[in-house]
Amino acid sequence: MSEEVKPESMSLCPVSVAATPEHELLCIFGTGDLGRSLGHRLLQAGYKVVYGSRRPHSCGPLPPGAQAMSHEVAAKSANLVFICVHREHYDFLETLAPQLMGKVLVDVSNNLKKNLYPEANAEYLQRIVPGAHVVKAFNTLSAWALQNGPSDANRQVYLCGNSAVAKQAVTESASKLGFTVLDRGSLSAARELEDFPLQLFPEWRLPIRLAIGLTAFFFFYLLIRDVVFAYVEQGKDISFRIMVSLANKVFPIVSIIMLSLCYLPGVIAAFLQLYRGTKYKRFPDWLDRWMLCRKQLGLLALAFASLHVLYTLIIPIRYHVRHWITANTISKIKENKTSEFDTTMAWRTDSYYSVGILGYGLYLLLGISSLPSVSNTLSWREFSFIQSKLGYLTLFFCTFHTYLYGWDKFLRPSYYKWYTLPGYMLSLVVPSVVLVLRLLLFLPCMDRTLTRIRQGWERSDAENDSKKSLLT
Repeated sequence: MSEEVKPESMSLCPVSVAATPEHELLCIFGTGDLGRSLGHRLLQAGYKVVYGSRRPHSCGPLPPGAQAMSHEVAAKSANLVFICVHREHYDFLETLAPQLMGKVLVDVSNNLKKNLYPEANAEYLQRIVPGAHVVKAFNTLSAWALQNGPSDANRQVYLCGNSAVAKQAVTESASKLGFTVLDRGSLSAARELEDFPLQLFPEWRLPIRLAIGLTAFFFFYLLIRDVVFAYVEQGKDISFRIMVSLANKVFPIVSIIMLSLCYLPGVIAAFLQLYRGTKYKRFPDWLDRWMLCRKQLGLLALAFASLHVLYTLIIPIRYHVRHWITANTISKIKENKTSEFDTTMAWRTDSYYSVGILGYGLYLLLGISSLPSVSNTLSWREFSFIQSKLGYLTLFFCTFHTYLYGWDKFLRPSYYKWYTLPGYMLSLVVPSVVLVLRLLLFLPCMDRTLTRIRQGWERSDAENDSKKSLLT
């Protein structure tokens, strides 16, 4: 029995050696940007680094402390080899199969587009060097991230491979560099890892499409109500308002709708849990996807709110506004009339601007706290308080700001052009529904039950307890 255990303990020797990186020599094939950046980080972590190159005497500048030698010599010197070359140049590795026998090869390559080859690069590497242990890793990191160390948004290293010992050795190296390793399984997952860097904002696709759709809809809706209506019914050409006035109506509408869409899925999830009486049932897939993109929805909503603020600030310097003020003042002088001060209007406008400023300030707080560099310094309770409690308060202020804008306009028939609702009325539908539903969840009977469910209580447990009590 002891003789069988001994070889296994010997096979784990490379992993134990990784615990003392100052005595371990690592090899890198490739002296490009990625290879040099990776070597720089490994040297800082205490490793010894040797480069394998076709031209070891003229391979360009290397990190201080690293050595360059031929591929054959470098392959023999280290047990862990990083392959930092493109797949098109893998052919030379076939000739090095004897020297790479039993070595751990870390494939960091990527392709220019998906499905470029019938098999993943790492699988191809394993096929041409069958005696080595290939691990796919570090391909989702850029040369800049490797050289400057892990940032808050780029801490993760994905890896996959068929050898547990080889993956453990790579995990040790990545951990020494300050990265968090996520094991994706066997080498068959290599294609998925190679597709990661080719994805363009995958988590932003739905929010961006929604933002574009809402912007286009309300732009054409308000274009018809304001510009086309004035031209057809009144014979006025006010097309110049498209650039600022019309845009400054679209931006706040889209902003408040997208902000409310950040909190609507949470409300729907709460009512689903109340209806089911448990938290252990999965939400529908559409609700899961919706909840996963709430951060992106909120940031886009903040962007539209910022555009609304900027467009509002330029109103006094517009030619149309300055011309209207001048013409109105001259007209009053000619008629020898003065406008009486309207206290109600003063209260309305001051309240409207004040609530809007408070809402935008909270908006900025939500956006800042969602940044990784800020959220990582907050506890879960602090982050939840800002994003949930202050988030609903932000939605309330922005909704109240819109109600103050509308004031008594809903009573005036002239605002229902061609029997259509004003844009601000349409923008109030979703946030008002969200706020009303959230108020219902604040009711003691609802809040108490929801809290128990989220602590693990299930309605079926209560029913079983009642049946047992009846039987006894």
